[in-house]
Amino acid sequence: MPMLPERILEVNNLEVCFSSDEGVNTAIQNISFYLNKGETLGIVGESGSGKSVTSLSVMRLIQQPGFIKQGEILFRNKQQQECDLIKLNEKQLQHIRGEEIAMIFQEPMTSLNPVYTCGMQVMEAIRLHKKVSRSEARLQVISLFEKVLLPQPERIFNSYPHQLSGGQKQRVMIAMAMSCNPSILIADEPTTALDVTVQSTILELLRNLQKEQNMSTIFITHDLGVIAEIADRVAVMYKGKIVETASVRDIFNSPKHPYTKGLLACRPPLDKRIYRLPVIADFMEEDATGGWKEKLIQPETYKVVEHTEWKTAAEEKQKLNPVLKLNGVCKWYPVQKGMFSRVKEFVKAVDDISFDVFPGETLGLVGESGCGKTTLGRTILQLIKPTAGTILFEGIDLSKLEEKQLRPLRKNMQIIFQDPYSSLNPRMSIGDAIMEPMQVHNLHDSNEKRKEKVLELLEKVHMKPEHFNRYPHEFSGGQRQRVCIARALALEPRFIICDESVSALDVSVQAQVLNLLKDLQKDFGFTYIFISHDLSVVKFMSDRMIVMNKGKIEEMGLSDEIYYNPKSEYTKRLIAAIPKGI
Repeated sequence: MPMLPERILEVNNLEVCFSSDEGVNTAIQNISFYLNKGETLGIVGESGSGKSVTSLSVMRLIQQPGFIKQGEILFRNKQQQECDLIKLNEKQLQHIRGEEIAMIFQEPMTSLNPVYTCGMQVMEAIRLHKKVSRSEARLQVISLFEKVLLPQPERIFNSYPHQLSGGQKQRVMIAMAMSCNPSILIADEPTTALDVTVQSTILELLRNLQKEQNMSTIFITHDLGVIAEIADRVAVMYKGKIVETASVRDIFNSPKHPYTKGLLACRPPLDKRIYRLPVIADFMEEDATGGWKEKLIQPETYKVVEHTEWKTAAEEKQKLNPVLKLNGVCKWYPVQKGMFSRVKEFVKAVDDISFDVFPGETLGLVGESGCGKTTLGRTILQLIKPTAGTILFEGIDLSKLEEKQLRPLRKNMQIIFQDPYSSLNPRMSIGDAIMEPMQVHNLHDSNEKRKEKVLELLEKVHMKPEHFNRYPHEFSGGQRQRVCIARALALEPRFIICDESVSALDVSVQAQVLNLLKDLQKDFGFTYIFISHDLSVVKFMSDRMIVMNKGKIEEMGLSDEIYYNPKSEYTKRLIAAIPKGI
């Protein structure tokens, strides 16, 4: 008879609430789950589903106005003693946090102290739980940095967080979490903002560390594709409840709950091209009481575009005169060295880039962070002046124009940035934010007519007229991104650059925004440059694709042909890193 797996954590009937002036809001509603020794449990769901609140509850890090209303969190420590974490005082919890249960947070930059070196911060964690000397702790940190595959561990030890890339900072956080050999590691969205190649490396690293130390892991994400790469079992959360729990294979092959089916369908498929991405609302609808019922998805949502039909349409666009023409565009940044700060060398962020963009097409720009995608996008719009080369927009060389000459042209060229929150003025209502560019360019005769246009734009991006007087903080990430899209449309541009505009969004919200961008292109004939590190998203959105690496073009062509027949080893590596599911 096979031995039953040993349970290391058991959560029973957990309920977590948050107080506000309007009353008490229940964030976690009576959930129960368990974690076995050496197992990885994936917790998946959209933002606001309660994933992070669940993990913070296990760590007993819920802060006021939040509180645990009821439940028990039973934990079996290294000495095989069981305790209820909810009943422990703060002093007892300090021995468990870090030493027994460790956590990797979503954003390493906000988790690391900017005024201390990375090495000192990990040393502090070790010396807090272990009675070792500074020199011994230092050796342990260097060993940990080697284990998490950080390059030049000595240099990283003496580096400050801002001097490291996102992937390197995340590895420092993993090293800190692993420093006391915890029994349980909680990883809260540890790869969300990372490139697919860095994400793949981090997932492999976590798998190896878990296997090496027989550690139990709770891995939290909104992406079921990532869950497939790492989890043994999956708990799907929706609005503070666990709606489905099963093995990762059963979740992918025979999901039971419509919400799970929706999450699986939202991600752009890699094996076919479809007109529109399915969204959660295609699978279920809610009633006024918060209940839901399953819907039958409409067949046209899944309608596959025939390759020959798509290829013909993409090639037809290239017979038109280009709306944008780049020739030999460079953007170099000088590196000053020596006593007299002489320029010794240049960082070639964008190096000799040439291509055309045709009316009505979407050109995808894909590559890892640091490859030059965003710099190129901003150089095209003259937000950064090029070092060399020509940028012709509708026959006019933008690189030769002064700011005063550029201003009238700017209404025809817009950009949607990655972070919608930092793109919007927090003190300005969204109605005024959308109206502002119309006022700057003197569009429409009066503010009354401009307001009418704003209300029309809000409807176009699936928002309501009553949202006009609300402020950015009152909206979700997906809603804020729709506001930014409406703002970009306010000047009726012909050309839009989307700079990582969906990378920070849940896959379900991402699907809604991608569908919206496609609908708007169909209605208004926009030309897009779509910048992303996610090749699956670029493949879904674009007619043609450019793969960038270290400021140069690796390869360029029709997006499907690059995906199915990549020529460059770099492109092959990007494709191999995409989470494929099961």
